[in-house]
Amino acid sequence: MTAPTAPGTPPRPDASPVALDLGGRTALVTGAAGGIGRACALRLAAAGAKVMAVDRDHEGLEALAAHSRGLAGAVEPQLLDLTDLDAAEAAAAGADILVNNAGLQLVRPIEEFPPDVFHTVLTVMLEAPFRLIRGALPHMYAQGWGRIINISSVHGLRASAFKSAYVAAKHGLEGLSKTAALEGAQHGVTSVCVNPGYVRTPLVEKQIADQAAAHSVAEDRVLVDVLLKDSAIKRLVEPEEVAEAVLYLCTPQASFITGTSLALDGGWTAH
Repeated sequence: MTAPTAPGTPPRPDASPVALDLGGRTALVTGAAGGIGRACALRLAAAGAKVMAVDRDHEGLEALAAHSRGLAGAVEPQLLDLTDLDAAEAAAAGADILVNNAGLQLVRPIEEFPPDVFHTVLTVMLEAPFRLIRGALPHMYAQGWGRIINISSVHGLRASAFKSAYVAAKHGLEGLSKTAALEGAQHGVTSVCVNPGYVRTPLVEKQIADQAAAHSVAEDRVLVDVLLKDSAIKRLVEPEEVAEAVLYLCTPQASFITGTSLALDGGWTAH
């Protein structure tokens, strides 16, 4: 299923890719089998990085590896469930670039939200990034260079009803990222959150279909009236746009950007 296009949607601008040679660098991307993670893995590999693509989706990782053939850098699939925190920390050893992207979502009122799911969301989206950063920092510090890029969300800056676990995890990730930035500055390590609005991913497409069915409205109305209600630009963000922002943060020109949040939200947080 492809997400509908909102009426009057502005066309996505054609943008030239960021120019950067990451030959000799190793990147680790979590949630790499699809969506934003897949786009980031492919973009970093296209720039020459060796990419450790982490996910629990074996078939998705194999498809990613096949799609990456011929790029300047190699994509190495690593099957890993991030709830195994010790394994997550060990996997990050030796990474020059860490992209914390993996996530999951459940939409429920707080009084109906399953505690076990709340725990899992925070484990995958907050505790695992902490352990991954912890595992990556010794190598980054030793070489005097590192990039920690946390794929947060507009929900790391604003709350929405019925998303208590997701919002709590993303707000926590913002604080973790800022702390890593303060500690890493003297070692040449930056830490930044990238905060997209709704991205054209299977996770969002499922939300559109579910809400359309629940409210008996057309999917394009769900897109405009619910998901994009607070966005000035009435379209979904493309995964490749997020990946270009991630790559930019690895450039020398971005070395002074740390401890902050880069909003790709179409004007949502301008309210």
